[in-house]
Amino acid sequence: MRLLPRLFLSHASVVALTVVSIFVLAELLAPTFISHHVEEMAALIGPAGRALRGDLSRGMRDTFTGALLVASGIALCLSFLTAYLAARRVVRAVRLLSAGSLAIAEGNYLRRLPEEGQDELTDLARNFNRMASALAEVEASRIALITNVAHELRTPLTALQGYAEALNDGVMPPAHASAAILRESHAMERLTSDLSLVSRVEAGQIELQIRPVEVNELLQTTHERFSLLAENRGLTLVVTPSQPALTVRADPERAAQVIANLLGNAVKYTPAGGTIQVMAELMPQGVAIRVRDDGPGLTLEDQGRIFERFYRTDLSRSRAGASGGGTGVGLTIARGLARAMGGDVTVSAGAVVGSVFTFMLPLGAKT
Repeated sequence: MRLLPRLFLSHASVVALTVVSIFVLAELLAPTFISHHVEEMAALIGPAGRALRGDLSRGMRDTFTGALLVASGIALCLSFLTAYLAARRVVRAVRLLSAGSLAIAEGNYLRRLPEEGQDELTDLARNFNRMASALAEVEASRIALITNVAHELRTPLTALQGYAEALNDGVMPPAHASAAILRESHAMERLTSDLSLVSRVEAGQIELQIRPVEVNELLQTTHERFSLLAENRGLTLVVTPSQPALTVRADPERAAQVIANLLGNAVKYTPAGGTIQVMAELMPQGVAIRVRDDGPGLTLEDQGRIFERFYRTDLSRSRAGASGGGTGVGLTIARGLARAMGGDVTVSAGAVVGSVFTFMLPLGAKT
């Protein structure tokens, strides 16, 4: 049996049982009340009233029963109509939900349900629409990921194909070709490694060894890793130790990775002759490790999207070939790791020159 008749019969049965129960109870209780009123009327009439007791009782009983039958019939009709309308509304909502679910299953993530009323059915429609919006965002993210991965892989694959053809045609020395092929293979390996790390970070599957870490140790490691690279690019790297020494709660390896991603990004986009500063500052919410550069500024739109996977500003895209490019997920990884350790990574920048990336970590007990 379909849902509409089942709901209608269910409501109608409850209504009918209620009306019949009222009718039976009224008929059972009526004689007592009628007898009481007949005695009062007979007393008011006087001696002649005794002879009228039977007629009065029958008349009142017939009148009561007739009125009760008419009222019960009207109540049943109204109740059945109300039950039908209520059942039809529920069935309509279920049909809309079913059609919407089918559309979602077929890939139509733009399907939405009408949100009419203030009851649970409206809440169900509203929650369905939220689910559809979330699925649409996931689908858009999936398509963007596939598109971006294909774009990122196209360059090294094209290079590999070119070097292989040059090697096959004998127009390039084997040693040169093999070195180039190895370089492009490393680029592809780095991309796949970063994508794997992004997936694990976003899924919360990164294992962290949280413990007290000296901030100055992180800064010293940073200086040792990037001083030569900065010098080779004509940059001045200034790493300022914190005074007094500060301790944070973090995974030392992952915290160093976050700083390396931020600093590597600064080195990549700071022009020769520029300065990069790394410093730590005690804040009410924890310890802020800041990476300040003299590179190109960021618009408000860029600042809102720069931590998205594969997002690049127009300027960085135009400079990708000159600076060596990257996988486009470094900042995504940095923010994901920071949040996994109870911190965050944020950015503030001028519209033309200069950016400051802030790596916030919770303050830890002194070691």
